[in-house]
Amino acid sequence: MLSPTEIRARYEQVQAEVGAGVTVVAATKYVSLEEMGVLAEAGIAVVGENRVQDLEAKHAVYGDAFQWHFIGHLQSNKVKVVNRLCTLVHSLDSHSAAERLEVPALLQVNLAGERTKGGVAPVEVADYLKYGIRGLSTMPPAAEDPEASRSWFRRLHALAGEHGLAELSMGTTQDYRIAGEEGATYVRVGSVLFR
Repeated sequence: MLSPTEIRARYEQVQAEVGAGVTVVAATKYVSLEEMGVLAEAGIAVVGENRVQDLEAKHAVYGDAFQWHFIGHLQSNKVKVVNRLCTLVHSLDSHSAAERLEVPALLQVNLAGERTKGGVAPVEVADYLKYGIRGLSTMPPAAEDPEASRSWFRRLHALAGEHGLAELSMGTTQDYRIAGEEGATYVRVGSVLFR
């Protein structure tokens, strides 16, 4: 892991590239409990966790140091923990979790219909509006060229517009710049910040 000064510089670079209106979420799936202190020292404000058990362990030590988002697959039996610790969920994709969720959420949409990824089909978005979702998120198909993500991000932006939703979580280390250009309000980046 880089030093706090280096991480801060990278964080500021990413923020400059996506613009002031976009929240940069540090994806901490591969950041150990000990290394979370380095992120706090670097001034990282928002972190996103993929696993509930890691979220609990890290929050127990660094609770007030960050704003906590949940970005992994959300099982309905884990919602209670997320309600207690997080301020936003980026990955809602089931009615059972939506019915139990008390914190704001973005609905994950599987635009490409990939079987290996979570998310609802675009036609299902309307069924989730009753839960008060704040926006949509997506993970486009893996591609070497970041530019390949642009059409997927455009589709998500259009879909959100159709349903009057303003928030969009899209873009990771590989394609966050494209996501910023296509209207992301959140980008989730990991290795670009600390490796």
